[in-house]
Amino acid sequence: MAKIGIIGGAGYTGGELLRILINHPMVEIDFVHSNSQAGKSVYSIHTDLIGSTELQFSSSIKEVDVLFNCSGHGESKKFLEANQISPKTKIIDLSTDFRDESNGFVYGLPEFQKEKIKGATKIANPGCFATSIELAMLPLADKGLINSDIHVSAITGSTGAGQSLSATSHFSWRNNNVSIYKAFTHQHLTEIGMVLGAKNIHFIPYRGNFSRGIMANVYTSFDGTEQEAVELYKNYYKNSPFVFVSDSSIDLKQVVNTNKGLLHVSVLNGQILVTSIIDNLLKGASGQAVQNLNLIMGWPENTGLQLKAIGF
Repeated sequence: MAKIGIIGGAGYTGGELLRILINHPMVEIDFVHSNSQAGKSVYSIHTDLIGSTELQFSSSIKEVDVLFNCSGHGESKKFLEANQISPKTKIIDLSTDFRDESNGFVYGLPEFQKEKIKGATKIANPGCFATSIELAMLPLADKGLINSDIHVSAITGSTGAGQSLSATSHFSWRNNNVSIYKAFTHQHLTEIGMVLGAKNIHFIPYRGNFSRGIMANVYTSFDGTEQEAVELYKNYYKNSPFVFVSDSSIDLKQVVNTNKGLLHVSVLNGQILVTSIIDNLLKGASGQAVQNLNLIMGWPENTGLQLKAIGF
């Protein structure tokens, strides 16, 4: 059993990690850190966990085998600088702070560089939008087939904004409403460009009027048939336990509450369109973090991640 610590356990990603790791057969959660909730029961904040754990939030940290850092963007680096972490402790960070692979971190998209992740001790977990867009374009990038601008239109649920309230996350504003934000300037563009080796990515993100999930529609030029494109994608992901290419159209409920990424590929008039769907809190965050945990610990990649979709 590996001893696990979670930093920032009171937020959305920390809560999802807890829900997965409480039922993971190979780990024991040693502590859950939260300055704001220290001394409180974990289930007093994540109320669905009543009866599942008696853990309490702590303001101190212990030496563990693996540390998940769910601190906010910019805060993660500060936390690691302010606290002495044992060199024996493996770190999986869920913020943007190390996704440029600085400070010895490895970018943790298993479908991109699984073998490099297996040998790493520090993992920078990808962003949610980045994950969905990268999965849509990785087979083309792998074959050097991205030869023109990439265009993306993607929508995310309200949990993508984090737990802190803002004007655009209140139910009364978000419900029955859709809006654009950070057009062409989203922070995930840097890591997407790094992974795909592409410079001209035109990304329009949307806020959706639902809680969780991402649908990204990604298109670029393609010199080939639809059959060739589908074959390329299925071959690239044939050994992936979580990413699948669907022959029919896809919808968000197929992936919500799972670590799956589903893709649908079509080609028309010299353009390839890839629809990519994930759960932003699982394959886009905490589920992928556990997938990385499994890889660096040498466990089967899907351990603890055989989750059920909501369906209806």
